[in-house]
Amino acid sequence: MSTGDVTGTPQLLVRERVATIVLSKPDYANRLSPNDLAELRRHVAAVNEDERVLVLRFVARGRYFCSGYDISSLADADAPSSLYFGETMDAVEQARPVTIAAIQGGVYGGGTDLALACDFRIGSDAANMFMPATRLGLHFYPGGLQRYVSRLGVDTAKRLFLTAEKLDAEEMLRIGFLTERVEASGLEARLEALTAVLLDMAPIPLIGVKRHLNLIARGVLLADEIDAAVRRSEQSFDIAEGARAWKEKRPPRFTGG
Repeated sequence: MSTGDVTGTPQLLVRERVATIVLSKPDYANRLSPNDLAELRRHVAAVNEDERVLVLRFVARGRYFCSGYDISSLADADAPSSLYFGETMDAVEQARPVTIAAIQGGVYGGGTDLALACDFRIGSDAANMFMPATRLGLHFYPGGLQRYVSRLGVDTAKRLFLTAEKLDAEEMLRIGFLTERVEASGLEARLEALTAVLLDMAPIPLIGVKRHLNLIARGVLLADEIDAAVRRSEQSFDIAEGARAWKEKRPPRFTGG
């Protein structure tokens, strides 16, 4: 994918209602150092504050999407625990916009959790994955374990964590790791098409339903908050606009109001 000539820490690009975070260490398989994680947190926080943004995409330069935490950092007494990585992935899952990971190649270790933290995961035929934490002697953090179980099921989570088996794109799709699979040449076009579909939705339910589906997957049902969101949507300009557009057989023009 074409993401510009950038290197180093993750880059944030914002274009109106769409934000894109670019993983920019292709020579190091886009592994994430503590500094990279801090930058990711800043980017997600900035996007959360910008209410115009409805879609946040994660893309990567080079052959690999992300190879997870730079575990060489653990040798540094001043470096944070891998729990810091997990807390960063929790922040990605909790991001206000709808999130998409465009996986063009290998995704390993904590990188697989970055993908699972996203709402959609589009993978090219060149995608592949494995989870080597147990083989490396590292116990995985709580949020990642929960995402593996809630997204993929406990038996698949055991298979991937306890054997470090490597999967190709076809198997990633079959187990539900990928939400869809495309030819490598079509990945960018599919990312743009899915982004366009999401931007056509009414913002109030788009953002609210995404949030509550993720909470429900964690066993948390905030019924009062959902009730309030239902009432807000029922009183919005957008629901009236949606009804008019349906009657007039035209695309709706939602404003988020």
